[in-house]
Amino acid sequence: MHRHALSDAQWERLSSLLPTKRTGPKTRRGDRLFLDAVIYRLKTGVPWRDLPERFGPWKSVYNRFANWSRRGLWRHIFESLQLDVDDEGSIVDASIVRAHQDAAGGKGGSRPIV
Repeated sequence: MHRHALSDAQWERLSSLLPTKRTGPKTRRGDRLFLDAVIYRLKTGVPWRDLPERFGPWKSVYNRFANWSRRGLWRHIFESLQLDVDDEGSIVDASIVRAHQDAAGGKGGSRPIV
């Protein structure tokens, strides 16, 4: 299994949301590898042309992605996977903002304010 690939549990959840009716030629590599290619590109930020060869021709992956976008399939998938949000919730933020060591004062340390 590759680093950016879907797990079996994720694939099970997604597979029922994918279109069953095909509009173009049958794909040789399958839906799961196509979704892995899209996820790989989104996580790494590589251009379409730099997709690894294991995903097949980059142009085929791009064309299928663009077709799904035009048909609204991505919107359908994202809306189906969206979590229900309750009215009450909490936000936990664990970020820390630290000043750079040079922000402690100028040369010779800080001077007291009188």
